[in-house]
Amino acid sequence: MQKITTCLWFDGQAEEAMNHYVSVFKNSKVRSVMRWPKGHADEGKVLVTSFELDGVPFQALNGGPQYKFTEAMSQSIDCKTQEEVDHFWERLTEGGGEPGPCGWLKDRFGVSWQVVPEQLPRLLQDPDRAKASRVMNAMMQMGKIDIAKIEEAARG
Repeated sequence: MQKITTCLWFDGQAEEAMNHYVSVFKNSKVRSVMRWPKGHADEGKVLVTSFELDGVPFQALNGGPQYKFTEAMSQSIDCKTQEEVDHFWERLTEGGGEPGPCGWLKDRFGVSWQVVPEQLPRLLQDPDRAKASRVMNAMMQMGKIDIAKIEEAARG
């Protein structure tokens, strides 16, 4: 059993968010949904959900309106192909999400995500610092990362 599980705080959207995320990521599933018990003012409403995204455990809590998501905490998705980048970018921005710079986005629930092709960190860490600088400059001009363009920048 994994010792650390990310818990996402929502204001009444925990189940909706969980269902959306499970539909976006392969090999994902709902593990449980806990509702407020009989006699509680919120009887029957979702309190906490438990789910897996590609085998990684998460929880979603309907904690109320007092806390909001910020970019200080994000989920990073490692992608092998442009098709994967496109898939996650499109699915996570649908329904009111916001594209951001350099591979970052916010989904419609306010959760920040980084959609990162595996080529990007490799090229940014290249021992040829001029090549890495060209890749960095290209990335800084992008929202969704375009693998062909960062590879072109690497070649000069």
